[in-house]
Amino acid sequence: MVSVWEQLEKKMPAWLEESRKQARSGNVAAYIPELANASQEALGITIYNGRTDMITAGEHDMRFTLQSISKVFTLLLALMDQGEEAVFSKVGMEPTGDNFNSMLKLELVDPGIPFNPLINAGAITISSLIAGSTPAEKTSRILAFFRELTGDPALTLNEAVYRSETGTAHRNRSLAYFLKANRVLGDEIDVEEVLEVYFKHCSIEVSCSHLARMALVLAFDGTDPVTRRSLIPRRYVQIAKTFMLTCGMYNESGSFAIRAGLPAKSGVAGGILAIVPGQYGIGVIGPALNTKGNSTAGVHLLETLSTAFDWSIF
Repeated sequence: MVSVWEQLEKKMPAWLEESRKQARSGNVAAYIPELANASQEALGITIYNGRTDMITAGEHDMRFTLQSISKVFTLLLALMDQGEEAVFSKVGMEPTGDNFNSMLKLELVDPGIPFNPLINAGAITISSLIAGSTPAEKTSRILAFFRELTGDPALTLNEAVYRSETGTAHRNRSLAYFLKANRVLGDEIDVEEVLEVYFKHCSIEVSCSHLARMALVLAFDGTDPVTRRSLIPRRYVQIAKTFMLTCGMYNESGSFAIRAGLPAKSGVAGGILAIVPGQYGIGVIGPALNTKGNSTAGVHLLETLSTAFDWSIF
Protein backbone atom coordinates (compact mmCIF):
# COMPACT_ATOMS: atom_id res chain seq x y z
CA MET A 1 0.00 0.00 0.00
CA VAL A 2 1.40 3.40 -1.00
CA SER A 3 1.73 5.76 1.97
CA VAL A 4 0.52 9.36 2.02
CA TRP A 5 4.14 10.51 2.10
CA GLU A 6 4.99 8.50 -1.01
CA GLN A 7 1.92 9.88 -2.78
CA LEU A 8 2.98 13.40 -1.83
CA GLU A 9 6.46 12.84 -3.23
CA LYS A 10 5.08 11.41 -6.47
CA LYS A 11 2.27 13.87 -7.17
CA MET A 12 3.59 17.13 -5.72
CA PRO A 13 5.45 18.36 -8.84
CA ALA A 14 2.35 18.01 -11.04
CA TRP A 15 0.04 19.54 -8.45
CA LEU A 16 2.38 22.47 -7.98
CA GLU A 17 2.55 23.18 -11.71
CA GLU A 18 -1.24 23.06 -11.93
CA SER A 19 -1.52 25.52 -9.04
CA ARG A 20 1.15 27.78 -10.57
CA LYS A 21 -1.38 28.73 -13.28
CA GLN A 22 -3.39 30.55 -10.62
CA ALA A 23 -0.60 33.10 -10.24
CA ARG A 24 -1.73 34.75 -13.47
CA SER A 25 -4.87 36.02 -11.74
CA GLY A 26 -2.95 37.68 -8.90
CA ASN A 27 -0.63 40.62 -8.42
CA VAL A 28 2.61 41.02 -6.49
CA ALA A 29 2.29 43.42 -3.55
CA ALA A 30 3.47 46.84 -4.67
CA TYR A 31 2.45 49.08 -1.76
CA ILE A 32 5.74 48.05 -0.12
CA PRO A 33 8.02 48.92 -3.05
CA GLU A 34 10.68 46.32 -2.28
CA LEU A 35 8.12 43.50 -2.49
CA ALA A 36 7.24 44.47 -6.05
CA ASN A 37 10.52 42.93 -7.23
CA ALA A 38 9.31 39.36 -6.61
CA SER A 39 8.53 37.02 -9.49
CA GLN A 40 4.79 36.76 -10.07
CA GLU A 41 5.05 33.22 -11.47
CA ALA A 42 7.08 31.80 -8.58
CA LEU A 43 5.60 29.00 -6.48
CA GLY A 44 7.37 26.75 -4.00
CA ILE A 45 6.57 24.42 -1.14
CA THR A 46 8.31 22.49 1.64
CA ILE A 47 6.62 19.90 3.86
CA TYR A 48 8.21 18.41 6.98
CA ASN A 49 6.83 15.41 8.84
CA GLY A 50 7.36 14.48 12.47
CA ARG A 51 10.58 12.65 11.59
CA THR A 52 11.64 15.81 9.75
CA ASP A 53 11.70 14.07 6.39
CA MET A 54 11.26 16.77 3.79
CA ILE A 55 9.40 17.11 0.48
CA THR A 56 10.09 20.14 -1.71
CA ALA A 57 8.89 21.38 -5.07
CA GLY A 58 9.10 24.50 -7.19
CA GLU A 59 10.99 27.59 -5.99
CA HIS A 60 11.12 26.31 -2.43
CA ASP A 61 14.51 27.85 -1.76
CA MET A 62 13.69 31.43 -2.78
CA ARG A 63 14.01 34.00 -0.02
CA PHE A 64 11.15 36.24 1.10
CA THR A 65 10.10 38.14 4.20
CA LEU A 66 7.70 36.82 6.81
CA GLN A 67 5.45 39.89 6.85
CA SER A 68 2.21 38.98 8.68
CA ILE A 69 3.28 35.37 9.29
CA SER A 70 5.58 36.76 11.98
CA LYS A 71 2.50 37.91 13.93
CA VAL A 72 1.72 34.36 15.03
CA PHE A 73 5.10 34.03 16.68
CA THR A 74 5.31 37.49 18.22
CA LEU A 75 1.92 36.68 19.77
CA LEU A 76 3.40 33.49 21.21
CA LEU A 77 6.42 35.37 22.55
CA ALA A 78 4.20 38.06 24.10
CA LEU A 79 2.09 35.36 25.76
CA MET A 80 5.23 33.79 27.20
CA ASP A 81 6.45 37.21 28.35
CA GLN A 82 3.21 38.63 29.74
CA GLY A 83 0.60 35.87 30.11
CA GLU A 84 -2.92 35.62 28.73
CA GLU A 85 -4.60 38.17 30.96
CA ALA A 86 -2.20 40.97 30.10
CA VAL A 87 -2.20 40.23 26.37
CA PHE A 88 -5.96 39.98 26.02
CA SER A 89 -6.55 43.14 27.98
CA LYS A 90 -4.97 44.87 24.96
CA VAL A 91 -6.25 42.81 22.00
CA GLY A 92 -9.44 40.87 21.38
CA MET A 93 -10.13 37.34 20.18
CA GLU A 94 -12.54 37.87 17.29
CA PRO A 95 -12.33 38.06 13.48
CA THR A 96 -13.09 41.50 12.07
CA GLY A 97 -14.47 40.93 8.56
CA ASP A 98 -12.47 44.03 7.59
CA ASN A 99 -9.19 44.44 5.72
CA PHE A 100 -6.07 43.63 7.72
CA ASN A 101 -5.01 47.29 7.83
CA SER A 102 -8.43 48.77 8.66
CA MET A 103 -8.89 51.14 11.58
CA LEU A 104 -12.68 51.24 11.28
CA LYS A 105 -13.60 49.23 14.36
CA LEU A 106 -10.99 50.93 16.55
CA GLU A 107 -13.28 53.95 16.40
CA LEU A 108 -16.71 52.34 16.14
CA VAL A 109 -16.56 49.52 18.70
CA ASP A 110 -16.02 50.06 22.42
CA PRO A 111 -13.48 49.65 24.09
CA GLY A 112 -11.41 50.51 21.01
CA ILE A 113 -8.86 47.71 21.22
CA PRO A 114 -7.86 45.71 18.12
CA PHE A 115 -10.22 42.80 17.44
CA ASN A 116 -7.39 40.23 17.27
CA PRO A 117 -3.59 40.03 17.27
CA LEU A 118 -3.24 39.08 13.59
CA ILE A 119 -4.57 42.28 12.03
CA ASN A 120 -2.06 45.12 11.78
CA ALA A 121 -3.42 47.12 14.72
CA GLY A 122 -3.34 44.00 16.88
CA ALA A 123 0.17 43.03 15.85
CA ILE A 124 1.46 46.55 16.52
CA THR A 125 -0.05 46.30 19.99
CA ILE A 126 1.54 42.87 20.50
CA SER A 127 4.91 44.32 19.48
CA SER A 128 4.61 46.72 22.41
CA LEU A 129 4.22 43.76 24.78
CA ILE A 130 7.46 41.98 23.88
CA ALA A 131 9.83 42.18 26.84
CA GLY A 132 12.85 44.44 26.42
CA SER A 133 13.88 47.96 27.36
CA THR A 134 14.72 49.12 23.81
CA PRO A 135 13.59 48.31 20.27
CA ALA A 136 16.97 46.67 19.65
CA GLU A 137 16.56 44.41 22.68
CA LYS A 138 13.01 43.45 21.70
CA THR A 139 14.08 42.72 18.12
CA SER A 140 17.03 40.68 19.36
CA ARG A 141 14.70 38.54 21.48
CA ILE A 142 12.31 38.03 18.56
CA LEU A 143 15.17 37.00 16.28
CA ALA A 144 16.55 34.62 18.89
CA PHE A 145 13.11 33.00 19.25
CA PHE A 146 12.65 32.68 15.49
CA ARG A 147 16.16 31.25 15.09
CA GLU A 148 15.37 28.61 17.69
CA LEU A 149 12.12 27.70 15.95
CA THR A 150 13.75 27.41 12.51
CA GLY A 151 16.97 25.82 13.72
CA ASP A 152 18.87 28.48 11.76
CA PRO A 153 21.24 30.68 13.82
CA ALA A 154 21.91 32.84 10.75
CA LEU A 155 18.29 33.95 10.32
CA THR A 156 18.13 37.74 9.99
CA LEU A 157 16.05 40.55 8.59
CA ASN A 158 16.12 42.01 5.09
CA GLU A 159 17.31 45.59 5.58
CA ALA A 160 16.05 46.75 2.17
CA VAL A 161 12.52 45.54 2.91
CA TYR A 162 12.67 47.06 6.39
CA ARG A 163 13.63 50.46 4.97
CA SER A 164 10.96 50.15 2.29
CA GLU A 165 8.28 49.39 4.89
CA THR A 166 9.42 52.17 7.21
CA GLY A 167 9.35 54.75 4.43
CA THR A 168 5.89 53.91 3.09
CA ALA A 169 3.93 52.74 6.16
CA HIS A 170 1.63 55.73 6.46
CA ARG A 171 -1.46 53.66 7.33
CA ASN A 172 0.38 51.55 9.91
CA ARG A 173 1.76 54.73 11.43
CA SER A 174 -1.79 56.12 11.56
CA LEU A 175 -3.02 52.92 13.22
CA ALA A 176 -0.29 53.13 15.85
CA TYR A 177 -1.05 56.73 16.73
CA PHE A 178 -4.76 55.90 16.89
CA LEU A 179 -3.89 53.12 19.34
CA LYS A 180 -1.95 55.68 21.35
CA ALA A 181 -4.95 58.03 21.35
CA ASN A 182 -7.16 55.15 22.54
CA ARG A 183 -4.63 54.43 25.31
CA VAL A 184 -4.10 50.90 24.03
CA LEU A 185 -0.48 52.00 23.83
CA GLY A 186 0.22 53.59 27.20
CA ASP A 187 1.73 56.99 27.95
CA GLU A 188 5.13 55.41 28.56
CA ILE A 189 5.25 53.85 25.09
CA ASP A 190 7.00 55.57 22.18
CA VAL A 191 4.99 54.91 19.01
CA GLU A 192 7.96 55.06 16.66
CA GLU A 193 9.87 52.56 18.79
CA VAL A 194 6.95 50.12 18.68
CA LEU A 195 6.74 50.53 14.91
CA GLU A 196 10.47 49.83 14.58
CA VAL A 197 9.98 46.48 16.30
CA TYR A 198 6.90 45.71 14.19
CA PHE A 199 8.52 46.57 10.84
CA LYS A 200 11.63 44.60 11.72
CA HIS A 201 9.88 41.35 12.64
CA CYS A 202 7.81 41.62 9.46
CA SER A 203 11.09 41.97 7.51
CA ILE A 204 12.75 38.79 8.77
CA GLU A 205 13.84 36.82 5.71
CA VAL A 206 13.03 33.13 5.34
CA SER A 207 12.57 30.29 2.85
CA CYS A 208 9.85 27.65 2.67
CA SER A 209 11.95 25.31 4.80
CA HIS A 210 12.06 27.90 7.60
CA LEU A 211 8.27 28.24 7.47
CA ALA A 212 7.79 24.48 7.46
CA ARG A 213 10.06 24.04 10.51
CA MET A 214 8.22 26.77 12.41
CA ALA A 215 4.92 25.17 11.43
CA LEU A 216 6.16 21.76 12.57
CA VAL A 217 6.65 23.04 16.12
CA LEU A 218 3.03 24.25 16.13
CA ALA A 219 1.83 20.98 14.59
CA PHE A 220 3.38 19.16 17.56
CA ASP A 221 1.92 21.47 20.21
CA GLY A 222 5.06 23.48 20.88
CA THR A 223 7.62 20.68 20.93
CA ASP A 224 10.33 20.60 18.27
CA PRO A 225 10.37 17.03 16.89
CA VAL A 226 14.00 17.50 15.84
CA THR A 227 15.47 18.43 19.22
CA ARG A 228 12.63 17.01 21.37
CA ARG A 229 12.68 20.30 23.25
CA SER A 230 9.51 22.02 24.39
CA LEU A 231 9.77 25.55 23.00
CA ILE A 232 6.25 26.91 23.56
CA PRO A 233 3.62 26.01 26.19
CA ARG A 234 0.88 23.86 24.67
CA ARG A 235 -1.86 26.25 25.87
CA TYR A 236 -0.33 29.14 23.93
CA VAL A 237 -0.01 27.01 20.80
CA GLN A 238 -3.73 26.21 21.11
CA ILE A 239 -4.46 29.94 21.18
CA ALA A 240 -2.24 30.62 18.17
CA LYS A 241 -3.74 27.80 16.11
CA THR A 242 -7.26 29.04 16.85
CA PHE A 243 -6.35 32.53 15.66
CA MET A 244 -4.74 31.06 12.55
CA LEU A 245 -7.94 29.23 11.69
CA THR A 246 -10.29 32.14 12.37
CA CYS A 247 -8.14 35.11 11.34
CA GLY A 248 -4.94 33.83 9.71
CA MET A 249 -5.94 34.29 6.07
CA TYR A 250 -7.21 37.84 6.52
CA ASN A 251 -10.90 38.20 5.62
CA GLU A 252 -10.68 35.06 3.50
CA SER A 253 -10.21 32.93 6.61
CA GLY A 254 -13.73 31.49 6.58
CA SER A 255 -13.61 30.27 2.98
CA PHE A 256 -10.12 28.83 3.49
CA ALA A 257 -11.34 27.00 6.61
CA ILE A 258 -14.18 25.50 4.59
CA ARG A 259 -12.06 24.54 1.57
CA ALA A 260 -8.85 23.46 3.31
CA GLY A 261 -9.69 23.22 7.01
CA LEU A 262 -6.11 23.89 8.10
CA PRO A 263 -4.74 26.44 10.58
CA ALA A 264 -2.66 28.79 8.41
CA LYS A 265 -1.15 32.26 8.30
CA SER A 266 -0.35 34.24 5.19
CA GLY A 267 1.82 37.27 4.51
CA VAL A 268 1.82 39.84 1.72
CA ALA A 269 5.22 38.70 0.45
CA GLY A 270 3.30 35.60 -0.68
CA GLY A 271 4.24 33.19 2.09
CA ILE A 272 1.79 30.84 3.78
CA LEU A 273 2.56 28.77 6.87
CA ALA A 274 0.13 25.88 7.39
CA ILE A 275 -0.10 22.93 9.73
CA VAL A 276 -1.67 19.50 9.71
CA PRO A 277 -1.89 18.93 13.49
CA GLY A 278 0.25 16.06 14.71
CA GLN A 279 1.53 15.34 11.19
CA TYR A 280 3.06 18.07 9.02
CA GLY A 281 4.50 21.55 8.95
CA ILE A 282 4.10 23.29 5.59
CA GLY A 283 5.72 26.36 4.08
CA VAL A 284 4.57 27.86 0.78
CA ILE A 285 5.70 30.86 -1.27
CA GLY A 286 3.75 32.37 -4.15
CA PRO A 287 4.17 36.17 -4.46
CA ALA A 288 1.11 36.82 -6.67
CA LEU A 289 -1.74 37.80 -4.33
CA ASN A 290 -5.50 37.84 -4.65
CA THR A 291 -7.63 40.81 -3.60
CA LYS A 292 -7.64 39.58 0.03
CA GLY A 293 -3.83 39.63 0.25
CA ASN A 294 -3.27 35.85 0.04
CA SER A 295 -1.14 33.94 -2.46
CA THR A 296 -3.43 32.88 -5.31
CA ALA A 297 -1.34 29.85 -6.29
CA GLY A 298 -0.40 29.02 -2.70
CA VAL A 299 -4.01 28.89 -1.55
CA HIS A 300 -4.93 26.71 -4.52
CA LEU A 301 -2.08 24.29 -3.79
CA LEU A 302 -2.96 23.96 -0.10
CA GLU A 303 -6.62 23.40 -0.91
CA THR A 304 -5.62 20.74 -3.47
CA LEU A 305 -3.46 18.89 -0.94
CA SER A 306 -6.02 19.08 1.85
CA THR A 307 -8.78 17.76 -0.41
CA ALA A 308 -6.62 14.94 -1.79
CA PHE A 309 -5.60 13.66 1.65
CA ASP A 310 -8.58 14.73 3.76
CA TRP A 311 -6.45 16.97 5.98
CA SER A 312 -9.28 19.20 7.16
CA ILE A 313 -9.48 19.30 10.94
CA PHE A 314 -13.28 19.32 10.73
